[in-house]
Amino acid sequence: MAVVLGIETSCDETAASVVDDDFHVLSSVIESSIDQHRAFGGVVPELAGRAHVATIGPVVRRALNDAGLDAHDPGIAGIAVTSGPGLIGSLLVGLSAAKAYALAWGVPFVGVNHLEGHLFAPLLEQSDLEWPLLTLLVSGGHSLIVLQSGPGHHEVLGETIDDAAGEAYDKVARWLGLGYPGGPEIDRLAQQGTPGKLKLPVSMTGTDFDLSFSGLKTAVVRATQKQRDVAVADVAASFQAAVAEQLLRKLRRAMEKYEVRGVALAGGVAANSALRAGVIRLAQEFGVISHLPSMVMCTDNAAMIAAAGIYRLKSDGPSPMELSARPNWQLEDVT
Repeated sequence: MAVVLGIETSCDETAASVVDDDFHVLSSVIESSIDQHRAFGGVVPELAGRAHVATIGPVVRRALNDAGLDAHDPGIAGIAVTSGPGLIGSLLVGLSAAKAYALAWGVPFVGVNHLEGHLFAPLLEQSDLEWPLLTLLVSGGHSLIVLQSGPGHHEVLGETIDDAAGEAYDKVARWLGLGYPGGPEIDRLAQQGTPGKLKLPVSMTGTDFDLSFSGLKTAVVRATQKQRDVAVADVAASFQAAVAEQLLRKLRRAMEKYEVRGVALAGGVAANSALRAGVIRLAQEFGVISHLPSMVMCTDNAAMIAAAGIYRLKSDGPSPMELSARPNWQLEDVT
């Protein structure tokens, strides 16, 4: 049984994981620097990079130890590391570490697209997925609808033309005086409020699959300035309902056009209660299986990077040592 070490440092989490070639997670360690960023209302790239430098070594050692491997000679088959998209400084820390370990242990390494990693997350919890699969990938910086014919074979049907859903959550939370990150705070408040109390427009009603959340964020600001008596919980519920409505409407349109055997959520916003409930309803309506990641698999982690790396090492072979970070690497450019 071959095992791969995955390393993820695209944003504020320093993560390492050991996964075998049957996609069994042998260990997964995540060290977040989020507490350093809360006071700034978002991730500060320089602080994130410094945190990665300080924690990458201990995190990798813990992942190897948890998997029962010798940190000096782990006997792994390869190393997978996020090489984009993400913060350039953070990506470079992970890439540098992966190259150093690969040279020291004499094993190949491969650079993995972070978004493709999210697409592999469901395989870590259910290896016998039925294809094709529609995946709604929603995170802090990305919102995409992806058609997958199999592992590593995907087509981006639609994506955000401006702010991603997660960005809109953070910006609205900041406007409402809530904490960072905004997603969990708004989700918690929304469950105490009433959707529709704040009048918001229906956005992106066209026939394509693209998404947009910048206008919705602005609409919340303007509506709360006009309707000052609306409770914060009702604002949160109205905003969350509008986000979920747009995402689910576009996902429904894709399910009507493409015959699939399952629908999946991926990315940090996949932890959102309204979105999870909506995907379950859609799956039941269309008679397909819904694949909702566990909370730990919604957020950035190295297990999904290792899983994608296992596939890429087999299909494409190792990356050259000259590989550089690609902070703007788009999923549609992964072939």
